[in-house]
Amino acid sequence: MNLVLAQLNTTVADFDGNLALVRAACDAARARGDHMVITPELALTGYPPLDLVERPEFTRAALDRLPALAECSRGLVLIVGAALPSSDDVAQPALRPAINAALVLRDGRHIATIAKRLLPTYDVFDEDRYFQPGHSATVLDLCGRRVGVTICEDIWSEADQGPRRYLSDPVADLVAAGADLIVNLSASPFEIGKPARRLELVRNIAIRHGIPVAYCNLVGGNDALIFDGRSFAVDGAGGVLACAPAYVPADLRVVLPPAGQPSAAAAEVPQGYQGTPGDEARAALVLGIRDYVHKCGFRDVIIGLSGGIDSAVTAALAVQALGSEHVSGVAMPGPYSSPGSVTDALALADNLGIRCPIIDICKPYEAMCQVLADEFARKPAQLHDIADQNIQARIRGAVLMGLSNRTGAMLLTTGNKSELAVGYCTLYGDMNGGLAVIGDLPKMLVYDVARCCNQEREVIPQATIDKVPSAELAPGQKDSDSLPPYPVLDAILELHVVEQLPVADIVARGFDRAVVQRVVRLVETSEYKRRQAAPVLRVTGKAFGGGRRIPMARAMPRS
Repeated sequence: MNLVLAQLNTTVADFDGNLALVRAACDAARARGDHMVITPELALTGYPPLDLVERPEFTRAALDRLPALAECSRGLVLIVGAALPSSDDVAQPALRPAINAALVLRDGRHIATIAKRLLPTYDVFDEDRYFQPGHSATVLDLCGRRVGVTICEDIWSEADQGPRRYLSDPVADLVAAGADLIVNLSASPFEIGKPARRLELVRNIAIRHGIPVAYCNLVGGNDALIFDGRSFAVDGAGGVLACAPAYVPADLRVVLPPAGQPSAAAAEVPQGYQGTPGDEARAALVLGIRDYVHKCGFRDVIIGLSGGIDSAVTAALAVQALGSEHVSGVAMPGPYSSPGSVTDALALADNLGIRCPIIDICKPYEAMCQVLADEFARKPAQLHDIADQNIQARIRGAVLMGLSNRTGAMLLTTGNKSELAVGYCTLYGDMNGGLAVIGDLPKMLVYDVARCCNQEREVIPQATIDKVPSAELAPGQKDSDSLPPYPVLDAILELHVVEQLPVADIVARGFDRAVVQRVVRLVETSEYKRRQAAPVLRVTGKAFGGGRRIPMARAMPRS
């Protein structure tokens, strides 16, 4: 049997556009003489649809495309993901508005609808809010095989994947019902290190049950989530039969022998499964920027260039994603800016081939200080205090938003995860923008990505990489005046934010208690800022955004 894993880049609610992608995959498969086409999870409706599935017209729109999908299946088998209206049955009354379904169509006829059984409700997932779970193990006779259809989380029930979240095991149930091939329609979001874990998970399933598994994953960016593709198939011994590339759409053709016969020599696992964190983050963020900008209806972006590493990396990634003709920079020197802030920004712009006008903020800053002088005098503070620094940041934010409104370009924010974690950022200033490109990159990973951007030639000036980090909002200011050294800060943040360890356990890892207490308090008291931040492209196991939900009004933890 020739199986095609159609690794598609779909858009939420673009039913006709997504249908066209499915049709093209089927047309190509038919022309090659292939027998079956598998799409990613919710390919027809787009993933994740979130509260759209609570609108009856949304799920009806998917159902209305069933005749067109049947036409796509002429001469072959098509298994396509879609969100469909739920309905009561004898075994299980409908308590949710929709089902996360795999539609099975053969030679112009709809022959089965299979509902996802395991609905993830953790981190960025909230599927139990929307979907009615399936409850049966249905095995279908398709193309000479006994096929068990699973949807994404249905294969993540194994105990060796961390804390066991489910009592049932859909794969084991399908094998018990006679399946000799498992297919999986997936929308598994990217995070650094996950592709190798995902492959190992599926290989272990294949080995445990002695049958091949074909895994079709979504590719592309939808809001904060990035999907890396990397669809693949393994034989019953866990050998890799075929792998699709990362970060691009692809039709992966897999030749499966009849059940019980040995497969061809397994392909080697591609290098993409062992990529460095910097390389992986760079490639994922380029895809995330491109899809977020284009799927939101924009073509151009604008970025404030400070001469620092964060804005430089953001600009370099934006140019890779969109092309230099669609990216603009702005240098905005202020009263405490070093000469290098402008020269390094201009050097970067020249390397990237983008415009970078210079807009000096000294005069508006002086005017604002004069306007506020009488009121500020009522409560004297140290010179260059936080209010003074925020005025500068907010003037820059106003300049950038003014240019964004005037040109129609989306403003990209440039803050990294370390800064966002401890609140080292200004509301309505440097946090202004429509997308936080590197908001999930700890500071030290930002440097790794910068070095990856410079692999072929110097894009980011070496002076930018070498300089001491500074917001340049006060005389002689350095980030280390307010924060621990970034290697220390990032390590503490990993333990607190990602591993969610208490202060005592972090201190036990060798960190100074006072430093840990201060960092943890900064993280906890900055939640209100992060609620107002631009969407953060997710590349790590715990990003700020929908996958981390902490109350703002609460008692702070005692250390």
